Amino acid sequence: MAASDSADLDAQLLLAQVLGCERAILFAHGDTPLEGEQWLHYQRWLQRRAVGEPIAYILGRQGFYDLELMVNADVLVPRPETELLLEEALRLSEAAPGAAAADIGTGSGALALAFARQRPQCEVYATDISAAALAVAARNARAYSAHVAFFRGDLAQPLIKRGLKVDLLMANLPYIVSDELEGLAVSRWEPRVALDGGPDGLAYIRELLLQAPSVCRAGAYLLLEIGADQGAAVLRLARDILGAEGRLLKDYAGLDRIARIRL
Repeated sequence: MAASDSADLDAQLLLAQVLGCERAILFAHGDTPLEGEQWLHYQRWLQRRAVGEPIAYILGRQGFYDLELMVNADVLVPRPETELLLEEALRLSEAAPGAAAADIGTGSGALALAFARQRPQCEVYATDISAAALAVAARNARAYSAHVAFFRGDLAQPLIKRGLKVDLLMANLPYIVSDELEGLAVSRWEPRVALDGGPDGLAYIRELLLQAPSVCRAGAYLLLEIGADQGAAVLRLARDILGAEGRLLKDYAGLDRIARIRL
């Protein structure tokens, strides 16, 4: 599977799913033959992975924090880097048991659901412009009995229209520069609406910052996932639009990944 840099692991995960067992079982019973239909199923999955389709879409699920989320081609595959945003949100909300939080552009619901499960005393809202993505998020919420209110609309507008205010605004918005998107493998499989950040990659971040005063209470925090080279530009936007200072949090590779801004 040349399309993958983890071919052995991918093959094992797919085989374990076909056999309905844990991956560890494969090592103890590696000589178990596949039945006819199982073999055909496995070969079809291998072919899909060989052309680059994300394994999360093939299996229909992706782990995020302590969740196993249903995913499909209507939503972005949750990434480990986004768990850093969640962990910072949990840290900031630890001393604010009655806080309200929102996940803007929720996709599969990863941030909203993980936060709601860890902070059941908080009001949690989630928005997305895609009805198909919200259907996935709502299904995931039902699977975990997570209390999240979902709204369809552009960024924070659904909350603003309802007069809802939050103490914490989380967002993993599209931040890839439009002209760079076609050259990336991710553009072949994951929804463009979840990837394309406009001419400078900051179109949606800029718009959300403009909306923030209408949806955030005084002293609220904004946590934004950003591209590794966008930190200085996002902090400059925060100063220009909100008159607010912020700081950057790095990912596991030591790259700027989260902008934390306080109103």
